[in-house]
Amino acid sequence: MTETLEDRIRRLEDIEAIRQLKARYCQACDDDHNPDKVAACFVPDGLWEGKNIGVYAKSHDAIKAYIGGVRASGRMRNSAHMVTNPIIQVTGDRATGEWRFIMLFTGKINDGSLQYHRIIGFYEEEYVRVDGRWLFEGLHVTVEESGPYSTEDSKFV
Repeated sequence: MTETLEDRIRRLEDIEAIRQLKARYCQACDDDHNPDKVAACFVPDGLWEGKNIGVYAKSHDAIKAYIGGVRASGRMRNSAHMVTNPIIQVTGDRATGEWRFIMLFTGKINDGSLQYHRIIGFYEEEYVRVDGRWLFEGLHVTVEESGPYSTEDSKFV
């Protein structure tokens, strides 16, 4: 069956709504890992999973506890999430997405001093439309590399 203009517009509107959801999620993380705002991006039994970092938080309460723990630890301050290259597939009231990301942040190290860090990886996500709003059903993050970076003057600047 041929897709109508109305179907195509609806799909594009859905993709944009999912992009806005992802932006709200990133803003909530960059708001000193605000547990209430992060959890609000998920369905009540949603899943936040760090696939290769040992985190599995399923439910608003579990997501709030994990994200709140990150906030309380001080190990990720002043974070900046940058997500790119979205591939979003919509089928009715369900969708999937893949994103690349880089995150910069300031973190405490063992002696209490601050160090600048970066993380590179990707997200694999499932979304569901609930009462006309798109929410995360599952967010799975894979960290490919992570480490400190220098703010020393560079000969390339």
